Amino acid sequence: MLQFIDQPIEVRFDTPPLYAKSPPCPQAFFWLEKWHVINCEVSAWSDFERHGRMGRNMQPAHAARASKAGSWGVGRFYYRVETDEGRVFDLYFDRAPRDVDDRKGNWFLLGERAGLQ
Repeated sequence: MLQFIDQPIEVRFDTPPLYAKSPPCPQAFFWLEKWHVINCEVSAWSDFERHGRMGRNMQPAHAARASKAGSWGVGRFYYRVETDEGRVFDLYFDRAPRDVDDRKGNWFLLGERAGLQ
């Protein structure tokens, strides 16, 4: 990774996601006082592993299913994207709620990578 950032960001969609807890790749994100338009999604992956105490609070059969499909408030959707400036970033949507008033999850800019060659 060229630069580790891990900061909350605002994202924009041309069409709002059908499911708030499993959104697709956004069309743009706001970082450093500027909108960065996404040209293409380079890759996408998800992580539904339960960590720490949450990793031990389920029966093994249920934990195995949750690690593949996710469970409420657990998991992240990652997207590697290229912007219209040719920069490559890793974004993720964290499904974990911050508090009772913010239960939908949040977007983060994980970092910047070296450009695609």
